[in-house]
Amino acid sequence: MAGDEPVVNPWLPQSGRPEGSNGKPPRSVQGIPTGLSGPRAPQGTGVPRPDRALPVARPQSSDVQSWWWLGVHGGAGVSSLERAVPGGRDAGRAWPVSFGNQPVVLIARSSAHGLTAAQNAARQWASRMVTGVDLLGLVVVADAPGRRPRVLRDRVRLVSGAVPRVWEIPWVEPWRLGEPHLPKECVTLARDLNRLTQHPPAHSDI
Repeated sequence: MAGDEPVVNPWLPQSGRPEGSNGKPPRSVQGIPTGLSGPRAPQGTGVPRPDRALPVARPQSSDVQSWWWLGVHGGAGVSSLERAVPGGRDAGRAWPVSFGNQPVVLIARSSAHGLTAAQNAARQWASRMVTGVDLLGLVVVADAPGRRPRVLRDRVRLVSGAVPRVWEIPWVEPWRLGEPHLPKECVTLARDLNRLTQHPPAHSDI
């Protein structure tokens, strides 16, 4: 069964397991990774730097946000998640590096383009090209309704091996029409992010 195959991470040494990983494939729901996924901290040595990297910017100070949404490409879905999951703020497609660890959540569409951008951002973080960032995980937002092609399902599983956690948000037709809607996956995402940012554990089981 494809969902039971171990996650292969092409930008980490395959002879050993990533730091912080339990060496097992992530839990899955219908083959989609959820919860704890890959390494909890950058690996540095052995991770090739991406050719295309997101810029780094010092964010404006704010007392209201608990984490930063970092869309790794245009149209990732940052605005929709800002409305659906209060507590985050758009980082403006740049790593919000500042004093102290900034909680960051990557956002990407489930298209080939979006997942490649997510892979590049994960490599940028893992190779220590950015510092002062606490990467909480990656939100994959469906790029189309219906079942995802297998090649994209496999790509999601691949990218999930390079980030601490993965959350899946399905296609939400009301969002396309500009209407408010809160799918249950957003409720889970909000619960997890609030728990991680209010009571950050050393090794979370979320």
